[in-house]
Amino acid sequence: MSLLRTYRQPKVFGLVVVVALVAGALLGVLARQADLDWLSTTLDTIGSIFADLLQVTVLPLVFTAIVLGIASLRGLGGARTAARLGGKTVLWFATTSLIAVLIGIAVGRVVDPGKGVSLQPDKATVDKLASRDHGSWLDIIENLVPSNLFSAFADGKILQVVVISLAVGMAAYTLGDRAEPFVRFNRVVFDLVQKVLGWIIRLAPLGVLGLIGHAFATYGNQFVRPLLSLIVAVYVGTLLVLFVVYPLLLRFVGRVSPVLFFRKAWTALQFAFVSRSSGATLPLSRQTAVNLGVDPGYASFAVPLGTTTKMDGCAAVYPAVATIFIANLFGIHLGIGDYVLIVVVAVFGAIATAGVTGWFTMLTLTLSTLDLPPAVIATGIAVIYGIDPILDMMRTATNVAGQIAIPTWIARTEGLLDDEVLHSHTAPPLLEPEPAREPVRA
Repeated sequence: MSLLRTYRQPKVFGLVVVVALVAGALLGVLARQADLDWLSTTLDTIGSIFADLLQVTVLPLVFTAIVLGIASLRGLGGARTAARLGGKTVLWFATTSLIAVLIGIAVGRVVDPGKGVSLQPDKATVDKLASRDHGSWLDIIENLVPSNLFSAFADGKILQVVVISLAVGMAAYTLGDRAEPFVRFNRVVFDLVQKVLGWIIRLAPLGVLGLIGHAFATYGNQFVRPLLSLIVAVYVGTLLVLFVVYPLLLRFVGRVSPVLFFRKAWTALQFAFVSRSSGATLPLSRQTAVNLGVDPGYASFAVPLGTTTKMDGCAAVYPAVATIFIANLFGIHLGIGDYVLIVVVAVFGAIATAGVTGWFTMLTLTLSTLDLPPAVIATGIAVIYGIDPILDMMRTATNVAGQIAIPTWIARTEGLLDDEVLHSHTAPPLLEPEPAREPVRA
């Protein structure tokens, strides 16, 4: 059971979240205009409880996700040809992720979402922000290494937990079958966390109502502009990747007409936009790649791999823009080192968490890598969640486009692209997506 299954409940859930967003804004404005302190306090309490519930799941989610992701990479082994294709595919995944995250950072700096609003966390968080050192790489390296295995978890030092999980995941990968009981245990823990998180997400309408309501009660109508600026920044960044980066690579690397690509891929992209699920779109994505002339065997390998690791919308553009948004909300200055870390997480994070990657995991990884306080991470994510359905549609469409486009131009370079099939007028069939055992939400 994946937490992301919650997002695929009947559309009424998304509608309820939107209604809660509007209701929270109206209640916040009422509390501010009528000077109703009790209403503002109530909204703040509801939002804080929801943020705290999210915070509880962060450490076990990040640890088990990375361990399981690295252990699952054993599936790339095998024949020499498969290894070469796998390595080339992953390399292009990482390359396009690098381009996408740089676009996300650039758009984020230009639009500067969240600028003009300052959310003030509690005193302990303020003190930690004040003592945060941005300028020393030595401090960053020292903070990577935990002095005690258990203290990293007990003290909520997420960056150290990430390092521990990377080491444990690589050890599990190396041990192979001997580590299978441990991997299965992590799968159980991950499923348990996902189950609990799914229950928490069901409380999202209440959490959104409280968080947005308190924000409007505190800052008034000025909070509308930062949320709209976040939507604009995410859409601009993903559209640049979707309609500029991919077409250029298709044209000059794959020698495939972008117009032809989008004509054949449009059904899958539309379904991805509406369903907001790369996993649910997988059958259409694979068939689209085949209809573009990609060898069916390679398409069956590369497209599913891309469904779990190739997420330029969710794992590159979005975390970069959202991190800038959250930093602006809390008045946190991001230095050059912080942007470098954002790039590193975008390029390697999705691959490290293969099979379990989603916007929540990637955004949490990005924020925690910058060593932001847990209260800032949980509150920032909870604020964004109110408009996440709007953001997620475009993110998912971008993800799926990359999952189809990259295998297409790699197939060209490997002589695995059939030009007769590519230039045929066969349209992708309208497939009924088969339910996956472990659906991955984009």
